[in-house]
Amino acid sequence: MEQEHGSFQRSLGLMDGTLLVIGSMIGSGIFIVSADIVRNVGSAGWLIAIWVLTGLMTMTAAISYGELSGMFPKAGGQYVYLKEAYNKLIAFLYGWSFFAVIQTGTIAAVGVAFSKFAAYLFPVLSEDNILCSVPFGSWTLNISAAQLMSIAIICLLTYSNTRGVKSGKLVQNTFTTAKLISLFGLIIAGFVMFRPEIWHANWTNAWQPGHEVEGQGFVPVTGTVLLGCIAAAMVGSVFSSDAWNNVTFIAGEIRNPQRNIGLSLLLGTLVVTIIYVSANFAYLATLPMDEIAHASKDRVAVAASQQIFGPAGTVIIAVMIMISTFGCNNGLILAGARVYYTMAQDGLFFRQAAQLNHNGVPSWALWAQCVVAAILCLSGRYGDLLDMISLVVVLFYILTIAGIFILRRKRPDLPRPYKALGYPVLPALYILAGTAFCVLLLCFKNQYAGPGLIIVLLGLPIYYIINRGKKKKAVDMR
Repeated sequence: MEQEHGSFQRSLGLMDGTLLVIGSMIGSGIFIVSADIVRNVGSAGWLIAIWVLTGLMTMTAAISYGELSGMFPKAGGQYVYLKEAYNKLIAFLYGWSFFAVIQTGTIAAVGVAFSKFAAYLFPVLSEDNILCSVPFGSWTLNISAAQLMSIAIICLLTYSNTRGVKSGKLVQNTFTTAKLISLFGLIIAGFVMFRPEIWHANWTNAWQPGHEVEGQGFVPVTGTVLLGCIAAAMVGSVFSSDAWNNVTFIAGEIRNPQRNIGLSLLLGTLVVTIIYVSANFAYLATLPMDEIAHASKDRVAVAASQQIFGPAGTVIIAVMIMISTFGCNNGLILAGARVYYTMAQDGLFFRQAAQLNHNGVPSWALWAQCVVAAILCLSGRYGDLLDMISLVVVLFYILTIAGIFILRRKRPDLPRPYKALGYPVLPALYILAGTAFCVLLLCFKNQYAGPGLIIVLLGLPIYYIINRGKKKKAVDMR
């Protein structure tokens, strides 16, 4: 039985929120994207610097979000903050982008990553195992076993989350704990198997940046070109560090949200930053820079694990990534639907999404999200889409954090049980760093930026069509 505008059950505590932050952030990125970072910046020092800079930006944003979560402790998170600070149009553009590609594209990418690494154990699940081909004029849609497996996993986790937040919580906590244990195990093993000659070679000229150019190898870079390379390198680390804000989407189900959401954001992003930086130190302790940059299919963690554990390393990493991506997708699926629920309550999404089932969760919104993610899995274009929205994700973070300044001026009397640490310096630093990242992408890597902005702008006509329909309906009812 569905109940419209029902109330969520506040059954998640501080530990649950922290594990959701960690579990949603750690997917497949840390195992892969360091290869592309090295190809862009070319040295050990800059590799670590990229991860540290991304971690500091993420933690600064998370600390700032703590103030907003205390002011508006309800489902919808970032969508709500943008609506309160600006207006419904800005909030809708975020929600539209979130539904069209940010959340659903991430779910698709993480689902396919699960299948790709499952193929190490079960080759029949390989992306090379094409089960059927569907012609569309001059273009053919190839459907692989990996794509169908990813869709099956997404459907399974969606169904699990329709059973209630406690069911989703059990899956999330179990798999996040497992991935933390396995990641710390890999990091510790990497340092135990420390190879001094490789470590010293990697840290020779560690701060001499270079960019790989086809046919020329690594070419030294300086000045504005270096800044462009840093921005390009951060596309991967930003994607790997994203989704930390998912805990804000389920504020309606967090006990004492004014306190626990802010603490969950701080603790979760701190733990993940430490893990990411430590993992890259472990890579540098076991692999030469050239092997990091040119790991097969960018699977740096696989190459490192083979050095540490021998032939069994591939299987160990495959199991680790399956655990990591399964738990990551559960967190993404659980949290995302709460945004569509809140949008529907504002009349900016399908009306059915504003309903809770008898388990107190937005099941219709969960399944709508599942359908879009499945379509992106079949399209095979989820990776391209995620590259395109890196700028968009950071742009909305900038707008949200700027909202702290706006709301302090516009609504000074609103209760603030938690105030942003380091205000106004830290929020301002994030805005400056995020703006620099966006400008550099627009200048040096506009193939990432342009299509992402187009996705956002496509929401404008949709918003005005929705509002025109609402006005027409209001007139007809008079």
